[in-house]
Amino acid sequence: MSFFGNDRGHDPFADILTALLLAVTPVPPVQTLMASPDFHTPPATVSSHGKKLPSISAFFPAYNDGGTIASMVVTTLATLRECAEDFEVIVVNDGSADYTGALLDELAQTHAPHLRVIHHPRNRGYGAALRTGFAAATREWVFYTDGDAQYNPQQLRLLVDAALARQAAGERVDVVNGYKICRQDPWYRVVIGRIYHHVVKLMFGFKLRDVDCDFRLIRREIFERVALRSDSGTICLEMVKKFQDAGCVFVEVPVNHFHRAFGRSQFFNFSRLWRTAVQLLSLWRELIWRRSSSKPSITTGAIERSGIEKSSSPLASAPPAGRA
Repeated sequence: MSFFGNDRGHDPFADILTALLLAVTPVPPVQTLMASPDFHTPPATVSSHGKKLPSISAFFPAYNDGGTIASMVVTTLATLRECAEDFEVIVVNDGSADYTGALLDELAQTHAPHLRVIHHPRNRGYGAALRTGFAAATREWVFYTDGDAQYNPQQLRLLVDAALARQAAGERVDVVNGYKICRQDPWYRVVIGRIYHHVVKLMFGFKLRDVDCDFRLIRREIFERVALRSDSGTICLEMVKKFQDAGCVFVEVPVNHFHRAFGRSQFFNFSRLWRTAVQLLSLWRELIWRRSSSKPSITTGAIERSGIEKSSSPLASAPPAGRA
C-alpha cells in the first residue's frame, strides 16, 4: 500500500505515506549496508535457501483488485508450498465495488481448504482490512502484502530465508521487513516520499528504512501483546512504532517494487493532505506525546538489514546487534 491515494480503498493518507517513505531514503549499495558499523555480515556457513518455516498465514487486503488478485493468490499458493510445511491464504475483500468479491468466491471453491475469503460489507479502510487479516491468521508466521501486484509474492522466499538464517545462527527475529529497491511511481510521489520519510522518522523515532513497504513477515504471537487500532493507512506507522517499542527484532530485506498494472492512482488533493496531517498528528499525540508525558522512555527493538543485489540472489541475513 502506498500512502498517496489509490483506487484500492485505503485512506488517501495511506497512499501518501508509502510513496514518501520508500523514496525517502536512497538505497545504498549492498556492500555499504553490510560494511556499516550498525550491521554484521552473517556467518558464511549459515545457509537457509530451500528450507521451510513450520507454518505461514499469507493474506492480502483487496479493494477493486479484480485485475490482479487471482494471479496474486495463485502465485502465493505456489510460493508457500516451497516456503512452509503448513500454510493458508486469506484475502480480505474490503467492500470492493468491482468483481473482486465474486472472483474471490470462485477462487475459494477451487483452492479450498488453503484459501479463505473474508468480505467486509462496506469499505472500512486499509487499516481495518489489515486488522481483519491479522485477526484471522492462524499460523506461526503471518505474511502480508497488497492485492494490487506492486510486489511480487514470490519474493516471500527472501523473507523466509532471512528468518531461517537468523534461526540457524541461534538468533531471534520477530519481523522481516521488506524495503523497496527502486520505487516505481511517478516522480512527484518519489519527491514527496523523501520529504515524508524524514518527517515521520523525526516524529516517531523510526529506525526502519521503509516503514510503508507493505511486504512483511511477522511472528503471529506479537499480536497477542500489541493491539492495533487504526482503520486508515496510518496503521503502517502505528504497527512499526508499537513493534519497535515492544522490543521486537527486525531484519530488513530489499524487494522489488513494480508499476501498477491495473487500477488508477489518485493523486492527492488539498483535502487529502489535510486529513493526512490531522491523522499523523493524532497518531503522534497518542504514541509519543501522551506516552512520554506519563512514562519513562521505552526500550526500542533492534533493526538488522540484509542485502541482495538482485531479486534472484540468495539472501544473506545479518546477525542481531541486540536489543537497544
